Amino acid sequence: MVTRLKTALVALLLAAGTAHAADDTFKIGLILPMTGPFASTGRQVDGGVKLWMQQHGDMVAGKKIQVILKDDGGTPDQTRRIAQELIVNDKVNLLAGFGLTPLAMATAPIATQAKIPELVMAAATSAITEQSPYVIRAGFTLPQVATPLADWAPKNGIRKVVTLVTDYGPGIDAEKAFSSRFTANGGTIVESIRVPLKNPDFAPFLQKVADSKPDAVFVFVPSGVGSVFMKQFTERGLDKSGIKLIGTGDVVDDDILNDMGDVALGVVTSFHYSAAHPSPENKAYVEGFKKLNGMRPNFHSLGGYDGMRMVYKALEATKGNAEGEALVAAMKGQSFESPRGPVTIDPATRDPIQNVYIRKVEKVNGELYSVEFATIPMFKDPAHK
Repeated sequence: MVTRLKTALVALLLAAGTAHAADDTFKIGLILPMTGPFASTGRQVDGGVKLWMQQHGDMVAGKKIQVILKDDGGTPDQTRRIAQELIVNDKVNLLAGFGLTPLAMATAPIATQAKIPELVMAAATSAITEQSPYVIRAGFTLPQVATPLADWAPKNGIRKVVTLVTDYGPGIDAEKAFSSRFTANGGTIVESIRVPLKNPDFAPFLQKVADSKPDAVFVFVPSGVGSVFMKQFTERGLDKSGIKLIGTGDVVDDDILNDMGDVALGVVTSFHYSAAHPSPENKAYVEGFKKLNGMRPNFHSLGGYDGMRMVYKALEATKGNAEGEALVAAMKGQSFESPRGPVTIDPATRDPIQNVYIRKVEKVNGELYSVEFATIPMFKDPAHK
């Protein structure tokens, strides 16, 4: 019975997939957590999508672009159900969004069955693109942004580190990438701590960090959770203990950085985007994003903005051919100047190759920003051999 239902679903998805090509409308099913603990990710990605369309219109290669936004609340079962409905009922040409790794993973088999692209704008575990030939990523991967910090730390007096990461795909990716490079560079991982994804209470874990007396604690938490971590880091007195706080840029996410207060000053992170990135493209982007969405853009906003760029450029290249394989082929190898810097979509892995920056939180014109002071140019995800 289950097999029959699965076969019927595959047939429905395939039928829906073949029904798209003749239509003059190109439909994008945008699935994001717009409510729940990861709603800031959804708001930021959606803000980037809206800004791109405001700037570039809704007609490409004779197709009218229609975005259908759906809230999955950050739950994989919801994401899977919404993806199926968008394909079968709404006959979308492309699925996009995916605020967390489990949500992107849950949808990959559906993208394969329906033969339509799954454009990952936020989720950052390396293995996502390996789940389907139809998955392509606009954002970044955790090994890509964690590894350069493991090169920087030992050169700057950090020899003993405790890693503290959220216990799911990206956190484990960040932990492994940082630890393997850091130890190869002569550093010591004193302890590896993993914190639950749901309802995290960092206090008991931070006590372990304090007891270990490392030179630094390397942190990864999902976008939006950094303020909770920083509050508890201060409450435990770690900010005055001499233990440095380093990590990937999620912990000082631009969306919430300004509300953290001076405790965030001096935090060193490695990442692919800061709202303070000093390029003319980024200054215009930050201004336009703030005007349209009423908030400072963070790194996830770029996943939405550049993801839409990838779709528009692919449709131009295919002259409006909306078939899944043609679109994915047209996205592979794209190179462009983003507000984050130069980006190339690796044709082999379907992941971005891009600059990674080492940054320090400083006060600029009365506001907190991650100010870049070193660049690792066009860095490829080291997890992909």
